[in-house]
Amino acid sequence: MSRYRGPRVKIIRRLGVLPGLTIKTPQLKSGYINPSVSNKKISQYRIRLEEKQKLRFHYGITERQLLKYVRIARRAKGSTGQILLQLLEMRLDNIIFRLGMAPTIPGARQLVNHRHILVNDHIVNIPSYRCKPQDFITIKDRQKSQNLIAKNMDFSQKYKIPNHLTLNSLQKKGLVNQVLDREFIDLKINELLVVEYYSRQA
Repeated sequence: MSRYRGPRVKIIRRLGVLPGLTIKTPQLKSGYINPSVSNKKISQYRIRLEEKQKLRFHYGITERQLLKYVRIARRAKGSTGQILLQLLEMRLDNIIFRLGMAPTIPGARQLVNHRHILVNDHIVNIPSYRCKPQDFITIKDRQKSQNLIAKNMDFSQKYKIPNHLTLNSLQKKGLVNQVLDREFIDLKINELLVVEYYSRQA
C-alpha cells in the first residue's frame, strides 16, 4: 500500500489530532456525529486498526514500512511498543518536524528529498534515515534553503521542542541529545494495540 496522499482533514476527523499530518483543524458541520464517540459498539479489531492507522498517518509511512519497524522492534530487547515509537521518532523527517524546521512531517520529508538537510555536515536525502544521539542536523548553506527553513521556524515557534533535541535557532542547527522517552511523544496512542494488530504478521 502506497503513502496516503488524499485529504488530510478527513483523516483527523476520523482518527483525532495528528500533529505530524497537518496543521489544519476540521470544521465540523452542525449535527455532525463523530463515529468514534457514537453509541454503536466498536469491535476490538477496529480499535487496534485505528491505533495502527494513527501511527501510519502521523509519521507518513507506508504499511510495508510500519510492518518492517514492528519486526525490528520485536527483535530488540525491551518493550516492543516503546521501541517501535522510538524507531519512528528517530527518523530524520520526524526530527526535522520536531525541531520546528517544517510545519508537518510531509513538509519535512520534502526538505530532505530536495537535499536541503545535512546530518553531521553530509547531505542526507533519505527521510527514513535513522538519527542517533549526538547527530547534528544543519541546513544547506544556500540562500533558498536558509530562507525556507527560517520561514518554517517562525511559524513553528509556538510548539515546544522535546527534551531529547536541542535547537540553536540563530544558527538553524539541531542536535539529537538522546533517544526519546515515551512520555515526550505528543501523540495520543496505545502502541501496545498496534503491536497486537501485527502479532499475526510480524
